[in-house]
Amino acid sequence: MTTPATRRRAPGMTPEQRREMVLQTALPLVAEFGSAVTTQQIARAAGIGEATIFRVFADKEELLTACIMRALDPTAVLREVRSVSMEQPLADRLVEAAEALSGHLNRMGTVLGALHATGYQSRRPPPGEHTAADAARDGSAERDDSAGQGRSAGRDAAQAETREAIAELFEPERATLRLPPDRLADIFLSFLFGRGRPPAQGQPQVAVEELVDLFLHGALGRQG
Repeated sequence: MTTPATRRRAPGMTPEQRREMVLQTALPLVAEFGSAVTTQQIARAAGIGEATIFRVFADKEELLTACIMRALDPTAVLREVRSVSMEQPLADRLVEAAEALSGHLNRMGTVLGALHATGYQSRRPPPGEHTAADAARDGSAERDDSAGQGRSAGRDAAQAETREAIAELFEPERATLRLPPDRLADIFLSFLFGRGRPPAQGQPQVAVEELVDLFLHGALGRQG
C-alpha cells in the first residue's frame, strides 16, 4: 500500500522567513496568471499547505499587494548597479548597469501587466509604503492627499538613489567628462527609459550595447 504524500513543513522558519518564501514562490505565478492565480497553486508550488499562506498573509489581496510592492521595490536592482566593477571600461560598466535596470523594469512590467490583464484593482497602499508604485504609472496625476504626498516623496527618493548609483559609474572618468557625472546620469537614464517604449513598426528593439555606444560617442561618425 502506498503511503500518501505529505506536505513538507518549513521547520525552524520564522514568520518573516515563511512570508518571504511564500512571496518568492508567488511572484512568478502572479507574473504568469495575474490575479487569477489561486492560493492553492501557490501552496502547491511552495510545497506547503494552503493554510500556511494565511498564517503570514491575511488574505489573497494582501499577498497580491505584497507581490506588487516587491516587483516595484528598487532595492535589489540598486544593489546590482552598485556592485558593478569599476575596473571595467566605462562602456562595460554602463552596459551592465543598463541590463540590470532593464531587467527590473521588465519584471515590474510583467507582474503589473498580468494583473492588469486579469482585471485586478489593488488597494491604495498606506502612506509612504513602497512608494515606487506610482513611478510605474506613466502619466498618473499627483494626488494632493497625504498618501499621495508620501508616495511622491518615496518615488523621488528612489529616483535620486538610482541617479546617484549611475553617477558613481562615471566618477573614474570625471576629469575627461564634458558634463558632471550627475547630469550625465540623468541623460543616460532618459535614454534607457525611452528605450522601454515600443519601437516603431518593423523596427527592432534598441540593444543595450547600441544605446551605450550612441550615448558615449554620439550619432556623428568620427571625423578625420
